[in-house]
Amino acid sequence: MDPVTTTHWVHDLSPFFFRFGESFGLRYYGLAYLLGFLGGGWLLHRYAITGRTTLRSEVISDLLFGLVAGVYIGGRVGYFLLYAPADLLAHPLLLFKVWEGGMASHGGFAGVAGALAWFARRHHISFFHLSDLVASVTALGLLLGRLANFINGELWGKVSTVPWAVIFPASERPGTPLDLIAPRHPSQLYAAALEGAVLLAYAQWRLWCTPVLRTHPCRLAGEFLIGYALMRIITEIFREPDPGVSPILDLSRGTFFSFFILIGGLAFYLRPSRSLISAGPPPARPPQS
Repeated sequence: MDPVTTTHWVHDLSPFFFRFGESFGLRYYGLAYLLGFLGGGWLLHRYAITGRTTLRSEVISDLLFGLVAGVYIGGRVGYFLLYAPADLLAHPLLLFKVWEGGMASHGGFAGVAGALAWFARRHHISFFHLSDLVASVTALGLLLGRLANFINGELWGKVSTVPWAVIFPASERPGTPLDLIAPRHPSQLYAAALEGAVLLAYAQWRLWCTPVLRTHPCRLAGEFLIGYALMRIITEIFREPDPGVSPILDLSRGTFFSFFILIGGLAFYLRPSRSLISAGPPPARPPQS
């Protein structure tokens, strides 16, 4: 065994949950999306049956369909527009090859906003109330997605000598000896913790333990967007910029675009809103387990 492997773990995880042949099977990245939407749908159903929302359980499947389309279209188009416009112009069919990677969370937010506007109009539900509900579950998808990024060995961090640094063989040319590959921050795990676990715990606490949904519509969505922007800016400090993607104003593109998310979050947070308390009886308490 190469000596370097005794001090830093060498990433050797397969991107497939199960595989048929060399390149066909269920990848962890796809599984992360599937579990994220299923988990989000389950939480939305719990909100409905415990009286936290006027959203009816029978239309949640329609909402999830819209969100899947919004995340895919927004994330995919956003990736190429924000990070690789030349690739899209040269090879337009790349837009449909999602299995090759390339999703932008910033673009996904725009796609979700469009899906919520469509659903709110179709079902006559407040866009801002829907935004609060979706904001409370979005971090689950971010958590699972970042874990899938780590399993795939992509979006690695900057070179580091911290004890938990990881050697990502894909960070160098194929065939490079392990002792010549520098260990790096596992920035995917930092993002999973901050953008995913921390924001998910906060949003669930706000939804179940405070009256924010009824007293301040769109406040929770604003808090989530502000929190995501700040967490993303922090994790970008440790993440290696994508190769061939130039910075903007000496900032990584992830950091630069996060400032727009921050501005949007502040607009939601500061927006004057009418309390929904008079709209019906107080929400039921969640059942005790």
